[in-house]
Amino acid sequence: MPEGHTLHRLALDLTAAFAGRQVRVGSPQGRFEDSARLLDGELLIGAEAWGKQLFVEFPGEQYVHIHLGLIGRLDIAAYDGEPPAPVGQVRLRIATVPGPHDERVETSREARRAYVADLRGATACELWTRGQRDACVARLGPDPLRDDAEPDRAWARISRSRSPIGGLLMNQEVLAGVGNVYRAEVLFRHRIDPLRPGNTLRRAQWQAMWDDLVVLMHDGLATNRIDTVRPEHTPEAMGRPPRKDDHGGEVYVYRRTGQPCLVCDRPVRTAELQGRNLFWCPGCQRAYRPRRTSRPVE
Repeated sequence: MPEGHTLHRLALDLTAAFAGRQVRVGSPQGRFEDSARLLDGELLIGAEAWGKQLFVEFPGEQYVHIHLGLIGRLDIAAYDGEPPAPVGQVRLRIATVPGPHDERVETSREARRAYVADLRGATACELWTRGQRDACVARLGPDPLRDDAEPDRAWARISRSRSPIGGLLMNQEVLAGVGNVYRAEVLFRHRIDPLRPGNTLRRAQWQAMWDDLVVLMHDGLATNRIDTVRPEHTPEAMGRPPRKDDHGGEVYVYRRTGQPCLVCDRPVRTAELQGRNLFWCPGCQRAYRPRRTSRPVE
């Protein structure tokens, strides 16, 4: 499932390609046809992401809400002449309409380029009102990639919960945008047992993880890949071959089951937590044991 930085990148790319331009909206697959008809020919205002939710805004406080889910993808491409024919099951297509309705027509040649965006395989694609959009956002936790994020909201939930911190970090109502990769990696970087109850963490530990997520996810947004290893653990620094994985990026534990930890050489372990694979190093992330308080001598 795409993590939050991917949705924020899509929001930026959609805004760059379509904001302030009249667009054609269609549903070649047919599942979004009625809603597409209402938006066809309108100006696209812009797009934003909150966690793994993507909102594309149109006039009249109308929002196309998109959740990519496990296999969804949104491809944006420039074209010359007529838009290319849809390929596969395209639920939503947005294409620019060059002409006098393009508010950016006098800005630059790049701004006048024609673009098409095709959505396939998404879990959700629906036309929402402003009220529905706001209700969705209200249920979500703070997003490390948003300037208006309030990390104290996540801490309030974590500090009261007996659930494992490895599960809480993946709960979008606690923390928005963090997926399996960032979950595994930030816990490793801070040497925290994924099964440790949330309410046993110290406030300073949470703040350090939040600050780290802000940096890591902004790096992911800038590079469009997830790299979490520190400079001393890069392939160049360690003299090891680069990681080969379709997810890309240099990581400590994610999808490295059985391989030696880059720090302590212990084999990386995997278990299932709340239906998702959990990755950690038993050497660097020692199992949490609560301290026993001795009873006073009478």
